[in-house]
Amino acid sequence: MELRTRLQAATKEAMKAKDSARLSTLRLIGAAIKDREIAARGGEGDETLNEGDLVLILSRMVKQRQESAKAYEEGGRLELAAKEEDEIRIIQEFLPRQMTEAETRAAIDAAIADIGAEGIRDMGRVMATLKDRHAGQMDFGAVGPAVKARLLA
Repeated sequence: MELRTRLQAATKEAMKAKDSARLSTLRLIGAAIKDREIAARGGEGDETLNEGDLVLILSRMVKQRQESAKAYEEGGRLELAAKEEDEIRIIQEFLPRQMTEAETRAAIDAAIADIGAEGIRDMGRVMATLKDRHAGQMDFGAVGPAVKARLLA
């Protein structure tokens, strides 16, 4: 099922179940998607977002909430950190499965081989290739150093 359809169905289910926490998070996702669509329109016509764009929006939402949860924990606001963690779990339901460490290494090796990367100067191209192929499936903050180490080896 398409991601947008899954989000709409989940929102309806949360309304019927009167699950206010889940409904709130799903509405935040919907608002973020709408904001991005409005920004993408520009001047002419309306530009609909593809699956990759939606996954990117959800990935950013997860990252924002992880940063917020960490800040709340450091500030001693554990109840707010728990709320952020709950939102992360709900958002992650709609993201593709995260790649394992072995799968990530294999994807890095494949990207390097496919573009013929030979050194650190090719890091940007390797990262762009990985983002195109595996958006939402890996943590690119952790992948960057791995790509760099692989290119320097």
